[in-house]
Amino acid sequence: MKHRVLVACEYSARVRDAFRAKGCDAWSCDLEPCEGDSTWHLKKDVLSVLDDGWDLMISHPPCTHLAVSGARHFAKKIADGRQQQALEFVQKLLNASIPRIALENPISIISSRIRKPDQIVQPWMFGHSETKATCFWLKNLPPLMPTHCDGDLFCQPEPAEKLPKVWLMPPSETRWKDRSRTYKGIAQAMADQWAPLLYA
Repeated sequence: MKHRVLVACEYSARVRDAFRAKGCDAWSCDLEPCEGDSTWHLKKDVLSVLDDGWDLMISHPPCTHLAVSGARHFAKKIADGRQQQALEFVQKLLNASIPRIALENPISIISSRIRKPDQIVQPWMFGHSETKATCFWLKNLPPLMPTHCDGDLFCQPEPAEKLPKVWLMPPSETRWKDRSRTYKGIAQAMADQWAPLLYA
């Protein structure tokens, strides 16, 4: 029996494909079209599929109105309701009737408005010479164990990533997409460490 995995708010297919390689019936879901094979992509509102019998959900809700890196815009986003709407979306994902859940976001107000994360990781812990704090809110899942950290602050990517450092990316129409893709090392760690729990 293949266990069903929903990767919410993912268009890159990185996490989905890592779980499919482990034998899971994994699907990505996003309003954006899929950058990979669209066969296993649901181009729709993820809230409409939460009750479709998933065993695990990994969600990447948009951080545009939540990340503290954009705090200078918070007053306007609070006033027009965008921030509250984003928080309500996160809460619906966390409250989904799915046995195992991981919700990923950068440092954000989720920590103060909903609850603190269960774990904060860095890409360099998983083979990427980058610094970008990533928080995980977990339900019935253990924290991810680092895979490439040998005591050095930065570990060299294997193979080397070609994308520019996330904080050096110039303004562009696709900057938000380029910054939001899950690092391949983190996606692989999720699949390697969490997929076996579904078959235990």
